[in-house]
Amino acid sequence: MTRRSCVIYATGIVCAHLLIVGIALVVAQVFQTMIHNRLKKELTLTEASRVFESWKNPPPPVYMEYYFFNVTNPEVFLAGGKAVVTQIGPYTYREYRPRENVTFLENGTKVYALNPKSFVFVPEKSRGNPEVDILRTVNIPAVAVMSELNSYSFLLRTFVSIYMKSIGVEIFMTRTVHEVLWGFKDPLLTKIHSVRPEVDEMFGLMWKKNGTHEGEFVFLTGERDYMEYGRIDTWNGLTEMSWWSSNQSNMINGTDGSVFHPLLSRKELLYIFAADLCRSIHLGYVEDVDVKGIPAYRFAPPHDVLQSPEENPTNAGFCVPAGDCLGTGVLKVSVCREGAPIVVSFPHFYQADDKYINAVDGLHPNKEEHETYLDLNPTTGVPIRACKRAQLNIILNRVPGFPETKHLNEIIFPIMFVNETATIDDDSAAQMRTLLLIVTLVSNFPLLIVGMGAILLIVLVVLVCRSRQKKNEVKRIDFTEAFHSFTTAKDETAYTQVSDKPEVEPSENNYTNQPMRNGSYIAMSPVEAQKC
Repeated sequence: MTRRSCVIYATGIVCAHLLIVGIALVVAQVFQTMIHNRLKKELTLTEASRVFESWKNPPPPVYMEYYFFNVTNPEVFLAGGKAVVTQIGPYTYREYRPRENVTFLENGTKVYALNPKSFVFVPEKSRGNPEVDILRTVNIPAVAVMSELNSYSFLLRTFVSIYMKSIGVEIFMTRTVHEVLWGFKDPLLTKIHSVRPEVDEMFGLMWKKNGTHEGEFVFLTGERDYMEYGRIDTWNGLTEMSWWSSNQSNMINGTDGSVFHPLLSRKELLYIFAADLCRSIHLGYVEDVDVKGIPAYRFAPPHDVLQSPEENPTNAGFCVPAGDCLGTGVLKVSVCREGAPIVVSFPHFYQADDKYINAVDGLHPNKEEHETYLDLNPTTGVPIRACKRAQLNIILNRVPGFPETKHLNEIIFPIMFVNETATIDDDSAAQMRTLLLIVTLVSNFPLLIVGMGAILLIVLVVLVCRSRQKKNEVKRIDFTEAFHSFTTAKDETAYTQVSDKPEVEPSENNYTNQPMRNGSYIAMSPVEAQKC
């Protein structure tokens, strides 16, 4: 066997093995399963996990942007006209949310934690000074008192109305943005506090929310099942709420929005429990996006989350009391706001019925500025970019005994909205890209083997073709040489004259007198015939 034949046979054997092994690994998904199992083990809320520290102290900066609706014509509105509002802001605050009192429970399958939040004003990201800018908006304490007295006697309502007027309390108030946001001493609440000490005399949309937490959470660590990673087990000791009118609506589903299980699918729904909304919401896949070179799936609340019960019967449980429902795009949360007629929605009533949008001039809902969404890396489930947007509204209507409300028809009046944003920082993004590269290389290693086998197959085909071509050339050369030798021999085999003497006519005498000479007609040297 020649060296060329050995190379061909060796190449064929290696090629066959690579193709067989590679295709078998691709079909069996051995390396993909291996890397997925490693991700499921690493992405857990345990001290040994690489994500645990970032869960305790999230590195990406979180910003809270507060926008307010300034009422420009309160007198016209109270006289029965249409209110006109202008949006002011944003007033941006950096949010810090470390987890404290972290304690593992039940052999590490659960973890207890508090999540206090503190806010620091960021002037370079704001448009205006909250301590200077004046805001004219609905007097929420006054409206809450009127709403609470709606079930009391007309005489009591009239007495309270006279008292409110005497101390200068009206339906609309004028305060600085800082006061409305972080609190001020309200004259009406101060009077109520003197009678009922449990009522706080201070009011602010974020009063007592700077440096405090939203409740005690117990999370599942994901040790038993990676699908449970970060899922809320209990909130304030409760496995379900009791505010709403159906068991499904009272369920505490999903995570707190900071983590999600790895290996996400485009077909699944993700659940988030939002304590400030007093309920769980779900998000559906929207599109693929790219954030800082990291692939992500965008999830957003579908239209059915805030649909009216007429369009989505499962939302009937959020009507309290049962049957007292609002339209599409709004949710009444009085049950968890101490009875105040508070309504939440998306900013500018995005995805809400037109009647809410058209009730006030100055609202312009659009998807780019008012949609809530989460961009999640599908491999790790880590949020790459988040944008949570919610609007606070209040119900205004006619209350007998309060003359200021006599021209009012029921309206959901916008107060403010918040845009909570977070984007992965550059260092974390670089680490994420490196991790995803390793995952991709390991998962696709069988394809690399198949590719090498395919390359060797091409080399094998080339070698075989060249070997056959070489053999054909050798046969052609041998045939040519043989043919050439044959023609050369034919040319050299000629009949030559043995003797240089002139030929003599044969006669009887000649034949009898001269002996025969050997080789007279053969091309050989003339040799005389030996005499016998």
